[in-house]
Amino acid sequence: MGLREDVERYRAVGEERRQDLADFIRYGDLGASRADAVRIPVKIVDLPEFVYDYRDRGGVGQGDAEVGDAIEPVPGPDGEPGEPGSEPGEHDYYEMDPEEFARELDDELGLELEPKGKEVAEEIEGDYTDVARTGPRSTLDVEHFFREGLKRKLATDFDREYLREALRIDGWGPARVHRWAREANVPVSRGWLEVEYARIDDRSRWDSLAAFEANVEPEPAATRIRREGLRRIPFRREDERFRHPEVVEVPEYNVVVVNIRDVSGSMREDKRELVERTFTPLDWYLTGKYDHAEFVYIAHDASAWEVEREEFFGISSGGGTKISSAYEVASEILAKRYPWSEWNRYVFAAGDSENSRGDTTEGVIPLMEGIDANLHAYLETRPDGSGGHATHAEEVEEHFSDSGNVVVTRVAEPDDVIDAIYDVLSTEDDEE
Repeated sequence: MGLREDVERYRAVGEERRQDLADFIRYGDLGASRADAVRIPVKIVDLPEFVYDYRDRGGVGQGDAEVGDAIEPVPGPDGEPGEPGSEPGEHDYYEMDPEEFARELDDELGLELEPKGKEVAEEIEGDYTDVARTGPRSTLDVEHFFREGLKRKLATDFDREYLREALRIDGWGPARVHRWAREANVPVSRGWLEVEYARIDDRSRWDSLAAFEANVEPEPAATRIRREGLRRIPFRREDERFRHPEVVEVPEYNVVVVNIRDVSGSMREDKRELVERTFTPLDWYLTGKYDHAEFVYIAHDASAWEVEREEFFGISSGGGTKISSAYEVASEILAKRYPWSEWNRYVFAAGDSENSRGDTTEGVIPLMEGIDANLHAYLETRPDGSGGHATHAEEVEEHFSDSGNVVVTRVAEPDDVIDAIYDVLSTEDDEE
């Protein structure tokens, strides 16, 4: 086995030793990944490398220093002593796309989920199999054009030698030969017969048609063309056909995921991290399951606004809380940009269950009922336990207890994240 094969084998071992998927979701660095590439740390396996033989280094203890002398720092590029490094070391990662992540998460959770909801037929250009009589010259079907011209050549080309001998039948002339040829399905040209008959001196070589047919054999057009070659092919404009791409309808599942997060003063960093550890894997999972996925991020305190993903998990404010404001923004965005007839919809909200008095029953619940979605989910994050005003999750759970597309789940610490993700995805699994 060569060095290159050794390196590949060690890398394969490293991939097998990557961080456990569940541990990665609970405690790993989610920020190292991208929307289209999930990067899971690999437990390092040292790759083989060349090292110097200690026997070529001059022995142990060689040099001018005395025992006990301090070792000078190694000089930097400018000759000055180097400073301690400040950059993080390199890490090895196993990189997977969202499709692979979704399959592995299914295995981890014991689920076999398939995209649900509306199937949208997307029209795409397929192979150039359709033809039309008009089109750009670059799309001319040359093979068809040549084939039609060749068929005409074979159909109209006539055996001159054979017909010339027919003109030598005693008592026959161009008119009689033309009539006989038409009856015998022999290709012929009346004009050519007239011209050629005028050139013939011996017009009685054959005393009858029987004598002619007994001594002269016609030559097939294909044989004649192979012998003489093709000097001219009678192409015509009506032979032209232009290739067009076939329009193919491909079934496509589209999904939009609305992520809502409470950014009020009570949502401290530990709560925000729990939201990120739950929502981010769900985003990757749904990206892997659907053909096309889009995401909307809405932050709210007492009012709500749409934000970019980069600021969604880190933003915080000092305001109060009115969760219905976020559902109002979500309802407007979905109605304008993601019609229910064309998009599968998931609405995921998260917070510590604190809400303005009466807002859950009077605002949030009616808005949730008015937003058509495959699944509504609320993630309650309360690392410090219950609070006196933290009743939002309980009220939503009680109201939608008989609903098949609303789930409430709770996360108090990272160990709860996998169970919360299972609660959400298994609810979607049961929903018809």
